[in-house]
Amino acid sequence: MFLSALIPFIFLSKFGRETVGFKKTKRIGTIATAFIFGIVFSLFLYYLGIELFKSSFQNWYKYIGTSYNIPEVITANDKLLLFSIMASTGMIFSPIGEELFFRGIVQGSFAKSIGDKKASIIDSSAFAITHIAHFGLVFINGSWNFYIIPAILWVTSMFLVSILFFKMKKLSGSLLGAIFCHAGFNLGMIYSIFYLL
Repeated sequence: MFLSALIPFIFLSKFGRETVGFKKTKRIGTIATAFIFGIVFSLFLYYLGIELFKSSFQNWYKYIGTSYNIPEVITANDKLLLFSIMASTGMIFSPIGEELFFRGIVQGSFAKSIGDKKASIIDSSAFAITHIAHFGLVFINGSWNFYIIPAILWVTSMFLVSILFFKMKKLSGSLLGAIFCHAGFNLGMIYSIFYLL
């Protein structure tokens, strides 16, 4: 993610960065709205996963949560500390790196030739496919599994949340809208994994 965040500074001029949305917003209120929308979407995915797959490994948040290595027995203070560390890093690194790359470089590059809407479909498709790395082909109890229906739902959800990030970029007039929406989504997901599952 750190390298993704550096790409605009290596390959784009100041004008290029501003063109893809790396600039201040004049609509500060939209930043809070974007953050809240991100949280709401992540909580919707939590409830959808629970409704369809309960606490099985076919539930995307349950599987993703295994990578957090939350001890089975943990004090409330230690759990809060671990949550705070995971939430802080999850709200900073991937939102900045991924949004600069996907909603900035990818979307901005395609938008010049095919327009914003078609470009957002391309960057959202790329974003969704890369998130198969989080859930899709899963490694459980020493063997690989592919849960086709849960994976399709996860990838579709990542496509839709990516469209939401794009909408928040447009609403705010800046990548900050997408970054804060993404940060809100990650906060909601990490909260769901730590406290709702």
